[in-house]
Amino acid sequence: MKKYFWSTVILMSIGLAGWAQETTSDTLKIRELEEVVVSDTRFPIRRENSGKTVIRIGPEELGRNQGRSLPELINTKSGIEISGSRGRAGEILGTFVRGGRGRQVIVLIDGIRVSDPSSFSQEFDLRLLPLSNIASVEIIKGASSTLYGANAATAVINIRTKEAPVRGISANFQSSVGSNQSVTDQKYQLNAFENSARIAGTSGRWDYSLGFGQRYMDGLSSIITESNEPDPFSAINLDVKLGFRISDKLKTRFYASEAKVKTSYDESFGLMDAPYEFQSTQHRLGANTVYAYKSGSTHINLAYATYESENISAFPGIFKGQNVIGDLFNKYQFGNFRTIAGINYNLERTEFEEKKDFNFTDPYLSLVYLSKHGFQLATGGRLNLHSEYGSQFVYNINPSFTFKKEQGYIKLMGSYATAYITPSLTQLFGQFGANPDLRPESNQTLELGLEYASSQNLRLSSVFFTRREEDFVFFDNSAFLYGNATNTINATGLEMEVNWKPVENLSFEANYTFTERKGDAAIRIPKHKFFAGLGLRFSEALYFSLNYAYTGTRSDTDFNTFEEVALEPFSLIGLYSSYSLLPEKLTVFVRGDNLLNESYTEVIGFNTRGRNIHLGFSLDL
Repeated sequence: MKKYFWSTVILMSIGLAGWAQETTSDTLKIRELEEVVVSDTRFPIRRENSGKTVIRIGPEELGRNQGRSLPELINTKSGIEISGSRGRAGEILGTFVRGGRGRQVIVLIDGIRVSDPSSFSQEFDLRLLPLSNIASVEIIKGASSTLYGANAATAVINIRTKEAPVRGISANFQSSVGSNQSVTDQKYQLNAFENSARIAGTSGRWDYSLGFGQRYMDGLSSIITESNEPDPFSAINLDVKLGFRISDKLKTRFYASEAKVKTSYDESFGLMDAPYEFQSTQHRLGANTVYAYKSGSTHINLAYATYESENISAFPGIFKGQNVIGDLFNKYQFGNFRTIAGINYNLERTEFEEKKDFNFTDPYLSLVYLSKHGFQLATGGRLNLHSEYGSQFVYNINPSFTFKKEQGYIKLMGSYATAYITPSLTQLFGQFGANPDLRPESNQTLELGLEYASSQNLRLSSVFFTRREEDFVFFDNSAFLYGNATNTINATGLEMEVNWKPVENLSFEANYTFTERKGDAAIRIPKHKFFAGLGLRFSEALYFSLNYAYTGTRSDTDFNTFEEVALEPFSLIGLYSSYSLLPEKLTVFVRGDNLLNESYTEVIGFNTRGRNIHLGFSLDL
């Protein structure tokens, strides 16, 4: 397996180099050079001026992944491993970015941080958001607490939901059906269903949108047992937006959403079938107001969210949480400078035997300098004022230099940034081992990178990172108490990406990630990971793509023996094809996953998906 993997990488690299040398067409559009990214500075700037290698997932790529979950799609990107995304829908996900843990990643939806204060690590459940509601996703890796606050230590996943058209009314309807089966149960029964509908419009000063999504999966058992009794998963999403343009300079938008998840699961201790069930409901309300003036804009983002979950098992429980978030900031541009000055407020509350909460207020400042001669600098600082542990200061320095060429650019990047991770309410005040004296975890990340882009629609990038964690929170089994560790965690790695469109109808993308974590058990984090995808448009109507994903050796804990076990590497091959029956109106698709029906383990004792086929359509009116 290893020989095959490395041979594939070497051959692809040689082939790419040769093909790039031979490509001389001058008629191709410079798509990579024109791409705009936002998340790393919170200003829309061209990629060549960004000091980061931002991952951007746009409408076209989202459309080609209809019927997939957001964790499945993100799992194909460099530096990211989402354990559980290849298994039964409804499994608990582990998000590992650059050798970190899920609590070191934050999720933004339309500019607002989302997290569940009632959960152990206050992570946002990515299963709550369907792809059909998403307009774009940007992912920036590395410590980003200066701009985004608490827990932005390894990555920020910035999600923008769909908005109303500029004028008129639009509607979209999507539906897909398919199998949901393991390697050993290849019956191809229809056990996976997903449907969505959205209507949106603009009339005068008003704009609006209303969306609905429904997902249901059955046929696959959570845990591998002799009977393999299916454990179904279902989710329902509702969302509404209403915007009003008060004047040419002032506009506001209100939104509300509801997400419900219900999933059956089994007994993980002893690995037995069990009639367990988990239910979760999330409600979100918010408002975004923007006042634009000649050289900048002032923004007010407000949000209130409630979370209620019930665990029906041998250890039942009901978990409730609420959070209130406010973010007031001003963007100002003068000459080659762009600045952001703001103040962010968070209130997190949950219920144990009594209600417990904490709050923090963060003033922050960021400065971006874009020289006409190729030098860029992004820097800033944030002071975290927490009600429990006091204050914490974080900062970032991100210089880069772009050598502009007639047909592209070469960019050198460097970054040093710090971040903080707040202890969760469970760790501070929970019923088992709580410690109100916990300090925040700290994180420092150093990055060095190189990016090349050419007018042949070719972009190559390589980033080396080294990351250091201190004061990380762990559970001391001997003292039955949470505490701050005295040792440190060090993670180093290399991320390489290729995006290429050698001719108008052919595209190629690939990424490779090396990650090494030292200082504790780096469970479920592969040292080597590789993904490649090839897309071919045969005509205006017919599109076809093929992808290959390799996940290298990693370790996991066998909770029957509490020993670490090395998991074998595995490779998965998938395909996708779509055909437009009515141009820009009706498209049908077929998707195949794990075409070779390879058997593999993602989490010890838990099922993974074998070969599966999905069919569906998307209708725009």
